Amino acid sequence: MAATGVAGAAGMTALSGCAGGPGSGEVTLKLVAADYGNPGADNSSKIYWRELADRFTKKNPDIRIDVTVHSWNDIGKKLTDMVDSGNPPDIAQVDSYADWAAEGKLYKVSELLPIPAQADFLVSLAEAGEVRRVQYGLPFVASTRVLFYNKDLFKKAGLDPDKPPESWQEIKSAARALKAAGVKIPYGLPLGPEEAQGESLMWMLGNGGAYVDSVGNYTINSPENIETFQWLRDNLVGPGYTEPGPQRVNRQQLFEAFTKGEVGILNGHPTLMQQADKKHLSYGTGKLPGSKGPAEGTLGVADWMMAFRKHGHREACGKFLEFVFQEKNHYAFTSQYGLLPVTTSASRRMRKDEDQKKLWPFLDQLAGAEFYPVGKVSWADTSAVIKKTVGKAAMKDGDPKGVLTSLQRKAEAEEKAAPS
Repeated sequence: MAATGVAGAAGMTALSGCAGGPGSGEVTLKLVAADYGNPGADNSSKIYWRELADRFTKKNPDIRIDVTVHSWNDIGKKLTDMVDSGNPPDIAQVDSYADWAAEGKLYKVSELLPIPAQADFLVSLAEAGEVRRVQYGLPFVASTRVLFYNKDLFKKAGLDPDKPPESWQEIKSAARALKAAGVKIPYGLPLGPEEAQGESLMWMLGNGGAYVDSVGNYTINSPENIETFQWLRDNLVGPGYTEPGPQRVNRQQLFEAFTKGEVGILNGHPTLMQQADKKHLSYGTGKLPGSKGPAEGTLGVADWMMAFRKHGHREACGKFLEFVFQEKNHYAFTSQYGLLPVTTSASRRMRKDEDQKKLWPFLDQLAGAEFYPVGKVSWADTSAVIKKTVGKAAMKDGDPKGVLTSLQRKAEAEEKAAPS
């Protein structure tokens, strides 16, 4: 997990003077963040941010942090409304940034952080934070995906509980055996609107496909991707090895069914591991299966922090963000919520922490994971359409080529309409 040096204005530090920053009077930074816990509960992210803000202000008395935390269901709209009304927060933590970067509303990372702090971010994540080769998004936390399977259900079906399926054919054979043993959902395939874009990409990667090519052009309807959905339709959905109508089924529904012992196999992230442990479920994990064997890569997902230019608090924002990503502070958040660090220093710390041993397989995959093309300004709208539509390609009577070609055309249209 090598760190990265950031190009562009990398010679610039965040510690030069600016209007409205420390030294020109007291500054109050408005921070809007997403809640990774349960609102009102003792694991709410609000508790973390308030404690962190208090410690920061003690060290920097002229900078106060006004924290607002919203649920993931609400934060996207609330933040968009703030930006559209001309009153964005100084700092936001959410799941996308490219639209605002393209509109010139965000500070470059090189304008915020000193070079050592920039260099601590993992390479793949720093690059995923770029729009047109300039980094605007600061990765906040990350996760990768692995295959989960229920060991007790494997035993019931006469399958080896210590051998996860490694290829699509092995997935099909295991699902057939699980169905014959009376398992309610042999393979959980969440292609509903919650995260259909993620489940789809995991399967695409197993067949050498992806949403974009190496230079960022959309490849949604590539031969590899069409073949992937044809296989899903004909080998899992058609024979009844998945839940009925996977295009309507969301990820969290299947996570909950898995922890109840109703699902034999599905793809999941660290949160599923936490949920399964609470239910004392006997489960195993493995690499994502591919068409010929274990997939070479896996899906990586990151959430982002960004600083808005509107109020001119560049120096204060930079100081606070540098504090957020200090090893102790960053690791405290990731370890609390079972997520992966985005910096080299915190990743090394997790690697040495025996209490986080179950996260090590996810951590091992992070440097080589495939991320959504979040740096494309057109991705947010394209992803929204994929979530609503792509599941139709795997329906029993679905038309993978037609569905994926329609998505390709819409993606290309969004790309042409994006700000240049």
